[in-house]
Amino acid sequence: MTRARELGIAVGTGTPGPLDAITDVAGVRVGSVTLIEGDAVRTGVTAIVPSEADVAEHQLFAGCHTLNGNGELTGLEWVRESGRLTSPIALTNTHSLGVVRDALVAASVKARGPDDRLQWELPVVGETYDGVLNDINGFHVRPEHLEEALAKAAGGPVEEGNVGGGTGMICHGFKGGIGTASRVIGEEDGGYTVGVLVQANHGRRERLTVGGAPVGRVIGTDVVPDAWDDAAPGAAGSGSIIVVCATDAPLLPHQCRRLAQRTSLGIARTGGAGAHSSGDIMIAFSTAQQWLPPSDAEDDDEPVTVGVTMFVDSHINPLYHAAIEATEAAIVNALLAAETMTGRGGVTAHGLEPELLLEAMRRFNFA
Repeated sequence: MTRARELGIAVGTGTPGPLDAITDVAGVRVGSVTLIEGDAVRTGVTAIVPSEADVAEHQLFAGCHTLNGNGELTGLEWVRESGRLTSPIALTNTHSLGVVRDALVAASVKARGPDDRLQWELPVVGETYDGVLNDINGFHVRPEHLEEALAKAAGGPVEEGNVGGGTGMICHGFKGGIGTASRVIGEEDGGYTVGVLVQANHGRRERLTVGGAPVGRVIGTDVVPDAWDDAAPGAAGSGSIIVVCATDAPLLPHQCRRLAQRTSLGIARTGGAGAHSSGDIMIAFSTAQQWLPPSDAEDDDEPVTVGVTMFVDSHINPLYHAAIEATEAAIVNALLAAETMTGRGGVTAHGLEPELLLEAMRRFNFA
């Protein structure tokens, strides 16, 4: 698997974490289940477990943002209302959203047992459309696949490209999928880490920009065919992107929302525009344990107030830049990791070959 750093492509000026992945944020784990069967099944599910603690009991501050709303990330109304993340996050295809959401509820109930006082769940599950390459109406993702993804979730290197929820995705006319990256801010601003994971299924070929170089102008469809041309002529650029942003900085909910907003600038830096037909939805959460009482607690023994730690806004700009760069780098990593795939109806989505990308960047004196 080739990544931007290995090719010498500098995405921004920030410092990546050791793995250049969302798992550089301590406690965050990722697991994917990939379904490739016959000529038409090209799908899967990816699970992001945000903390080593039970997030339903030890809830995390979170915020969200929608750049364009032709998509779905369930549970966001409660994230907006409460400012908290109370479940793992899962990513899959559009028509499997419901079964994955229900499976995440079932996994939580199973883990706690029928007598647990926690009686409700509003899990966060996102989708993008993989119906160009995948038999999306075959409903191939089943509850056991979500359970397996949760069981596989681990720290360390993250699978990218044609894996999990990203298996059948297309990005800027190339094969897309799962991508991740991270940035570490300076010690003078706390030395915190921002990690991003994307499910990239968006963008037009001619707008693709990598490290500031408008490479999509020279890697046109005459060089590498665009899968949309075969599947749905005139629909190039259709699709969506889900961005999951994690940080160990102690952010309050409104600060998480502002961080989520900034990830949309990383999408823009690679040429994404939040197109009318695109679902571009972002969630950001802080892994800093604030030891919050459950948001639905009605126990007289619960304290009336609790103290929390707030990141000082005069130091927050480096976090914003980290989120922007990590999102941009995650999209590029998704493109580089994804391999050429032929799926439903014989449609082929071509991978972005590393040497082709470097050649295009050299034409603009960027490599």
